[in-house]
Amino acid sequence: MIGRSAVVEKPLSLLLLERDATVTVCHSRSGALEKYTRTADVVVVAAGRTGLLNGGHISSGAVVIDVGTNVLSDGSLVGDVDEASVRGIAGALTPVPGGVGSVTTSLLLLHTTEAAREQSRALVRGTAG
Repeated sequence: MIGRSAVVEKPLSLLLLERDATVTVCHSRSGALEKYTRTADVVVVAAGRTGLLNGGHISSGAVVIDVGTNVLSDGSLVGDVDEASVRGIAGALTPVPGGVGSVTTSLLLLHTTEAAREQSRALVRGTAG
């Protein structure tokens, strides 16, 4: 994983560890990222740096999950992965836009709905705080 956010890398690394995955967490200042990423079967990147990960960082067939969101000066949205250089090497690559963003939005809406239901229940019970 590349990034150190409380939203992506920390919870995802814990979920993967619970399933006996070997997880390495790097960030934009970890130095030579390819030292860590070239041996990975799955690379998750959410560092907020356009083009941080390129084809030289991954091994053939690796799954690359780009969670990065960066707005360019022309208003277009790109991830942290240089898609052009990774596309011919990666076994799979999530696009930006159109990749994991819809999952993030869906989960945010789900959690908001669950919180509203719980708050409503607490109000009915008279235990809202």
